[in-house]
Amino acid sequence: MANKYVISYDIGTTGVKTCLFEVEKTVKLISSAMKGYELYITPDGGAEQDPDEWWQAVCSTTAGIFSQTDIKPEMIDGISFCSQMQGLVLVDKEGKPVHRAFSYMDQRAKKQIKEGMAYGIQIAGSNIFKLIPSLMITGAVSASVKDPVWKYNWLKENEPGNFNRVYKWLDVKEYLIARMTGRFVMTKDSAFGTLLYDIHNCCWSPKICKLLGVDINHLPEIIECTDKVGGLTAKAADELGLKEGTAVFGGGGDASLIGVGAGSVEMNDTHIYQGTSGWVSTVCEKSIVDTSAMIAAIVGAQKNSYNYFAELETAGKCLEWVKDHLALDEIGIYLEKTDVSESKESVYTSLYDYLSAVIDRVPAGSGGVIFTPWLHGNRCPFEDPNARGMFFNLSLNTGKTQLIRSVIEGVCFHLRWFLETEQKKVRTSNTIRFVGGGALSDVTCQILSDITGRIIETVESPQNAGAVGAAVIAAVGLGVIGSVGEAKKLIPAKKVFKPNSANRAVYDRNYAVYKTLYKNNKDAFASLNND
Repeated sequence: MANKYVISYDIGTTGVKTCLFEVEKTVKLISSAMKGYELYITPDGGAEQDPDEWWQAVCSTTAGIFSQTDIKPEMIDGISFCSQMQGLVLVDKEGKPVHRAFSYMDQRAKKQIKEGMAYGIQIAGSNIFKLIPSLMITGAVSASVKDPVWKYNWLKENEPGNFNRVYKWLDVKEYLIARMTGRFVMTKDSAFGTLLYDIHNCCWSPKICKLLGVDINHLPEIIECTDKVGGLTAKAADELGLKEGTAVFGGGGDASLIGVGAGSVEMNDTHIYQGTSGWVSTVCEKSIVDTSAMIAAIVGAQKNSYNYFAELETAGKCLEWVKDHLALDEIGIYLEKTDVSESKESVYTSLYDYLSAVIDRVPAGSGGVIFTPWLHGNRCPFEDPNARGMFFNLSLNTGKTQLIRSVIEGVCFHLRWFLETEQKKVRTSNTIRFVGGGALSDVTCQILSDITGRIIETVESPQNAGAVGAAVIAAVGLGVIGSVGEAKKLIPAKKVFKPNSANRAVYDRNYAVYKTLYKNNKDAFASLNND
């Protein structure tokens, strides 16, 4: 079979990365391009994005990948997606959004979740007569203010005029699929993310829709991730600069496909992702939920398998905060008084490389300073939109580099907390694949290994793991690869990091303190942030 060329659109929270792959018995990156877009944070806790900005970024980066290669647009065999999940894009009959897209980070629907779930006889903060059917039918429960059903109900209550125009409920990549093909569909993993999906009968649940106030007619057709949705329409092809009729596949959500791109596809394989957000995910064979810790086994891209998934809202976003407010702050003070982000003489390829090199000189434990990475609330293993980040245990000897290292350690402490919480329900792997932008730093990889006590493996271009996973999906759809499970042998480890036992004691000590900080400050967070 001749080589196939596939475009993967990796649609993140801050931007889209478009990758051109050659697929046969391997997945080879040919070229890539990236463009950012805005995340609009509103005073009432909202987090929105403009779908037109997604589309403009997709069109721009599609042109960008062809400027780097001799591959021509007419040579593209398929299009696939890896996307942020649990977004809410409500569109009219023409596929036009009736409101800006609600990000998964949106947490303004506090009134709606209180009235819809947090009343009466409760278990883990949820009404027992809604929680039990939800767990039995969907394998999860809409118990977080960030779950899309509450945003749906928020729009219904606050903007009835716009709500009355709603024709279909889509997620992020499903909006782009509709714009490319004219079809309204949703892959199974995205359908699961709505928490309205009957995991036993593989369909929308009329009972759960009724319980949560959702019009089931708003929900689109459900498809497999590897299904071909259709071909590019003439209009979409013209705007993208591609050939009309090019095959468009369902693709998958980031929580489904980043593990595939990491080569973490066998039962009990665990991978850790650190991008804007972060998570720990373990492949398992059945639906599992831990309502007290807000962890659930989500439907994955592979048939008959789930991903037991624990999410941290702000992981790499914390390092971005460090860049903006500690390394490059408003008064122009730089580490070692040198602007390494602009210096042409710098030996570092980026400011993040410089930060890694600097913090590697700081002893493990950051001089006793502990950072909590809850800059936009927290979801797991405790749900609290009022939780916030803090530096704990500062002294006169604390310097900026210790603060920066403590941020990396704080994220890794939280990931260890995830692993230990998941271990109560499933067997996590001793060797963990680490992907996302965080995996580009050897220093971060070693800190993660030391704090978790696990062997950490990274792969080629770990920041592209989602796009690789999307390419695998297209390869299956095109018949080049037999199944998603073949990804394991196609994606070998590039680097291996083993725990340094000399750092174990200080990390165990700091971790024990880290776990107490939320409980000890819960009331203070509520007082300061519960507006």
